[in-house]
Amino acid sequence: MLKKYKTLIFDSNKSENTMLTNKIPVTIITGFLGSGKTTLIHQIAKNANGRRLAIIVNEFGELGMDGEILKGNDCGCEEENILELSNGCLCCTVQEEFLPTMLQLMERKDQIDHIIIETSGLALPKPLVRAFNWPDLKPQITVDAVVTVVDSVGQATGEICDRVKVQEQRLADDSLDHESSIEELFEDQLSCADLVIMTKSDLIDGEKFNEVRDIIQNKIGNQIKIISGVKGDIPVDVLLGLDAKSEDFIEEKHSHHEAHHHHHHDHDHDHHGHHHHHDHDHDHHHHDHDHDDTINSLVLSVKAPHTPKQLIKALEELVAEFEIYRIKGFIDVPNKPMRMIVQGVASRFENYFDRKWKDGETRGTRLVIIGEQLVESDLEKAIENKLTVTA
Repeated sequence: MLKKYKTLIFDSNKSENTMLTNKIPVTIITGFLGSGKTTLIHQIAKNANGRRLAIIVNEFGELGMDGEILKGNDCGCEEENILELSNGCLCCTVQEEFLPTMLQLMERKDQIDHIIIETSGLALPKPLVRAFNWPDLKPQITVDAVVTVVDSVGQATGEICDRVKVQEQRLADDSLDHESSIEELFEDQLSCADLVIMTKSDLIDGEKFNEVRDIIQNKIGNQIKIISGVKGDIPVDVLLGLDAKSEDFIEEKHSHHEAHHHHHHDHDHDHHGHHHHHDHDHDHHHHDHDHDDTINSLVLSVKAPHTPKQLIKALEELVAEFEIYRIKGFIDVPNKPMRMIVQGVASRFENYFDRKWKDGETRGTRLVIIGEQLVESDLEKAIENKLTVTA
């Protein structure tokens, strides 16, 4: 049974594209029914910050997120077309359905800065991410991040979804996973996450939230960040532009579904990319949950002498000590005419030269750091101390 999907184009009237490559970034938003995916996508569309978005939504599925609802956002919406995709194991239908859909979008790539894909509540994200390694897609598109949305209240009460509705959905759609337990499906969604959003944090007390958050953190590991959100009110710059290149690492992700069915995929996986630094050994220190927590961003100039390797090591340690979600900026490499880009999500960092410093341009290492309750003086002191130790 096929489900109707609708593709919608959003233009916030600012032609802004900060991509450093020609690949269009795709954010995949997954999570069970009622977790808050729709609300989150509404907020992304409403606060696009100049990005022209293409959003693929489950038109007649359980979320009911149709064009009329989306037009309620003050960002303008034009219905492009209606497309058909399967809700379930895309590995079996990608060539017939998903691939043509994405190639159709690529025909309009000059109108699109970012693509958002909303999966159904029971979708398995791994086959979908794997599809972006297909030769026709990989040169044009990259998975910016898989964002898994988790209902804090459901986790706290032990009811992670409406099991009656889930069973109804399974019975109505042969393409869905019928073998895995709900708990295993949830773990499959978590295992593919590059970022986890815990919604409805205002509806449970802080102690219970911290308990639930710790359980989720133990499942996903300390290298993946968890952000609490209320009604999808999370800065778009925290959600988009993560540059996780999820398709390059998807085979490392565990899947209960594939363990049950022993699927073997013959797709070629071309693992290109910049130099990545992985550090999964840091302890992650949670701050006590406070419903008044605020996400803020700071711009820091790094004065202490440093090499790229020394700075990245210091930033990896910084992420382990502070509630930092993203870091992006420029490195001034001594005796080099080229400017170096550095960016990191959680404890994964990359760095590469992008262009020559311009004549008259002030050289220097400057970083934009996004996180929770960040204090500029604390970060400046911490970076300086770490660079002094490694010098």
